[in-house]
Amino acid sequence: MSCMPIPSQLSATETMPGFDPFSSTLHSVIAGEIREMRMKLEALAEVLVCDEHFASTYLEQLQDFDYLIQHADECVNLLERIAGGEDSLSAISHIRLGAVQQRMRDALGSA
Repeated sequence: MSCMPIPSQLSATETMPGFDPFSSTLHSVIAGEIREMRMKLEALAEVLVCDEHFASTYLEQLQDFDYLIQHADECVNLLERIAGGEDSLSAISHIRLGAVQQRMRDALGSA
C-alpha cells in the first residue's frame, strides 16, 4: 500500500490512509545503512581471516560473518525493490536465503 500514487485532488498537507509519502525514501536510506554495515563486516572478516591462527581456530565463527554479509545483502535488495515500487510479496520471492524468505512470509501472514 505504501506504493500507491497520490491522487491529484489531495493537497500536500492531506494524507491518504495507508499512504506514507516518505516510505520509499526511508526504505532507500535504510538500505544504504545496512549496506554500510555489510561493508564493515566484510572488511572486519577479511582482517580476521588474514591471521592464520585465528582463522583456523575460529573457522566456524568466521562462517557466521559470511552469513551476516549475505543476510545484509538480501535485506538491502529487498528494501531497494520495495522502494522502487515492487509489491512486498513479489520482492520477498527474490530472497535467496530460504530461512530469511520464510520469516518474511510468516511475518506478512500474521499481519
